[in-house]
Amino acid sequence: MQTFTEKYDLLGCIQCGRCTGGCPVTVRADLNVRQFVNDAYDEDKLEELAKLAEIWDCTACHTCAVRCPKGLKPLEVLIGLRTMIVESGKVEPTVRDALQSVLLEGNPWEKSRATRSDWMEGLDVRIADPDEPVENLFFVCCTIAYDPRVRAVAQNMVKLLNKAGVDYAFLPEDESCCGSEVLTLGEEGLFEMQVEDNTEYLNEFKAERIVTLSPHCFTTYKTHYPDLKTPVVHYTQLLVDLLNDGKLSWKGELPKKIVYHDPCYLGKQGGIYDEPRELLKSIPGAELVEFERRRERSLCCEGGGGKMWVESESKKERLSDTRIKDAKELGAEIVAVACPFCVLTLEDSMKGLGYEEEMRVAEIMELLGELMET
Repeated sequence: MQTFTEKYDLLGCIQCGRCTGGCPVTVRADLNVRQFVNDAYDEDKLEELAKLAEIWDCTACHTCAVRCPKGLKPLEVLIGLRTMIVESGKVEPTVRDALQSVLLEGNPWEKSRATRSDWMEGLDVRIADPDEPVENLFFVCCTIAYDPRVRAVAQNMVKLLNKAGVDYAFLPEDESCCGSEVLTLGEEGLFEMQVEDNTEYLNEFKAERIVTLSPHCFTTYKTHYPDLKTPVVHYTQLLVDLLNDGKLSWKGELPKKIVYHDPCYLGKQGGIYDEPRELLKSIPGAELVEFERRRERSLCCEGGGGKMWVESESKKERLSDTRIKDAKELGAEIVAVACPFCVLTLEDSMKGLGYEEEMRVAEIMELLGELMET
């Protein structure tokens, strides 16, 4: 059996401190990633380390992994400590309920599996059949399927695909959570079960590619599903290909100044930076501006790493607040994102700061959907 040190390759760490120096959460919480890695060498300290509230401040943004000169992933040490707490059963009720909901209903939002496809109501949606080959098999994401605020991402996608004549199908209501947040919340056993069940389920379908609507699903399938037979892409990659092939065009205009926020799971983890920008640049009348902190240096919105179910104890300014303030300084009228979690966190900050009349937060598919309806 591997020791904690062996499992997370702690001996490979040279204690340079670039993980802590780059961690965006350090500006608002007492999270010292380097110190955690150093202290975790001592197996006798693990139980005490796991009790520290700071292990739940990590958003799994992967900045520490991007900056590590040894190619390590220091955040995994924090997730490993979370696993110890989850296994002890001493987790916050919100975490417990989210994990139990994944186990029972296939989603972390405590919603009935039977309502997973309710977003399709009134739409002409092709449903996948294992016996019928399809080019593009769409995986929706729990948040988009259940949260009314971001449901339009999937709904607009259907309208766009139908209009462009794309061969596609969406999974039926027995689609289940990819396990992204299960993994980062530290429930290793449940995550392994999700990987096994989802791999068996998805491999039943004959598709050229699986298209995910959420970066969280995208990176999870690409990184943690080694036996998945079908290649996985993010929807922005597919749409750029359709755009370049002349299968997409926009009727209306959007004469607005737009700034794009790079989601951590799509950018730092997935390596997808250009495609969302190409889609935004294709919008007639739009002016695309850039944050100073963008691409690999993008500021995390704090929506990942299970943070939707864990409140930070810090009273300092949220990173999403900082991001919205940066957008306002740029004179941006729209903060565009390509992730449902980013929509929810950034919009919450925008409203909290009182900027609703000056600015909006929008998922790219929301903007494209509006252009189709013009």
